Amino acid sequence: MANKSILHHISAPKVNMGGHIIDQPLPYQGLDYFDPFLLIHHWNDTMPGGQKPQDVGVGIHPHRGFSPVTFIFKGSIHHRDSLGNSAIVDGGGTQWMFAGKGITHSERPSAKMAEEGGEVEFIQFWVNAPAANKMQAAFYKPISADETPIYTQEGLELQVVCGEHEGIKGNIEYYSPLTLLRGTLQENSSYSFHLPSNHNSLIYLLDGSLEINGTKAKAKDMICFTRGEDSVALSSSEDCRFIVLSGEPLNEPVATYGPFVMNTETEIMQTLQDAQKGKLGVLIEEF
Repeated sequence: MANKSILHHISAPKVNMGGHIIDQPLPYQGLDYFDPFLLIHHWNDTMPGGQKPQDVGVGIHPHRGFSPVTFIFKGSIHHRDSLGNSAIVDGGGTQWMFAGKGITHSERPSAKMAEEGGEVEFIQFWVNAPAANKMQAAFYKPISADETPIYTQEGLELQVVCGEHEGIKGNIEYYSPLTLLRGTLQENSSYSFHLPSNHNSLIYLLDGSLEINGTKAKAKDMICFTRGEDSVALSSSEDCRFIVLSGEPLNEPVATYGPFVMNTETEIMQTLQDAQKGKLGVLIEEF
């Protein structure tokens, strides 16, 4: 098969999210989402230390209708939710939450991270759920680095989080076909691979630079591919880190309001009413 053609080449702008400056390649002007992917946030910062976990991070808030997924690269995240889950995920791990019909959670640094400080880096992206599954029961699954299958060849390491790649299956089963990878490619290395031709696929670079199907991309760039082809060729002139998000498009209407993703405005209004009544779960944090 031929190399995938490039549909979008986006340099992520900086945005202010609650006082934190992050890189946001998606959504982007003229690209509200890349079905089934709705949002990508990349946060890379240094915590000063001397803080209490209850005073930092993202406090209690609800979700419905999709999966917010977090790849942790540096530091740690302490997740608490209304289902009774409480888990710390460290660098190299993944936090997968399916909001389903409703869940309320918080995402804060671990107490040790808040007190001691240090580098923190993660990417959170939102994966839409099919209409048929939006109101199923919520679930949460933390995946450590040790629990993440890895594919390696000379100069390359790929963590397979979801889907199957090179015969290696990830640890997450989802309601629509996905291939989600975290990769590092060393200087003067190359790698060619295949992604399903019917998927919407993208590569985002955390740092370094890559040549992707003949196009040069730098840190904080997102490359989105057209459907119809299946091959991707990577080559690096310096060490780099990247993620691959590939998914079969749902081709369904999308209605959003803050942390809620449904199919119609009527469903959004119902979700707001349910949230006000506490039907999306109640969380009381303990520190």
